Amino acid sequence: MAYVIVDTCTKDELCVAACPVDCIHPKKDEPGFDAAPHLYVNPVECIDCGACIPVCPTNSVFVLEDLPPEQAHFAELNAAHFN
Repeated sequence: MAYVIVDTCTKDELCVAACPVDCIHPKKDEPGFDAAPHLYVNPVECIDCGACIPVCPTNSVFVLEDLPPEQAHFAELNAAHFN
């Protein structure tokens, strides 16, 4: 997994639009969008391009290695979303 989205995500989908491989889910037109607390990066489909980071207005997207320790559990939540 290269990128992790944390709970400050507002689900504005700017990262979805910036992603060249469509690996951020759920989108507004997908089941589970309303129930999801935030968006998630598919760790298998992500190509590690970083396009999602600069477009996030809430700075909710982190490179895994830069994820603050107090938010480390979001890496597990992100991976679990796709398992």
